[in-house]
Amino acid sequence: MREKQLSNRELAESLFIVNRHAKTAPEPKHLYEIKKSTITKLLKERRAKKIGLHFSDHPKLSKQHSTLLIEVGGYYFHIPAEKKDFNQLKHLGKVDQSYRNPKPKLSLSRAKRTLYNYLGWDRDKASTSYSPSTHSNLSMLGQQHIAPWNQRPKR
Repeated sequence: MREKQLSNRELAESLFIVNRHAKTAPEPKHLYEIKKSTITKLLKERRAKKIGLHFSDHPKLSKQHSTLLIEVGGYYFHIPAEKKDFNQLKHLGKVDQSYRNPKPKLSLSRAKRTLYNYLGWDRDKASTSYSPSTHSNLSMLGQQHIAPWNQRPKR
């Protein structure tokens, strides 16, 4: 039995939550992968619209570059621009800092679940997100033989 088709608004709200968390996550790669895959699929289905190009607020290696502005269900997102976008779309200049997307009330886990369903990803494949056990020196909790704080070697 096929699930009901998600509305553009539901997808946009989920994208907003994933994007907001990606900006502050210690390991944002997977969240940005979800965002990019979702927007790519929405563009192919003509459910998202390319609006134009903006100068990035975060220049790479002190060089100005542009990002692509996308509209989905009343929400706006930026993704890296491709070469063809420069030939097809108008450059809008600087990002309008006064505009903000509406803030949905949605948890990250629910937003990810919505986007996984839309993309047809299973949770096992998609759960390559941040795991503290893969990072050394994040915490001394659970370690044996820990010296008192004033007897630890200096780093």
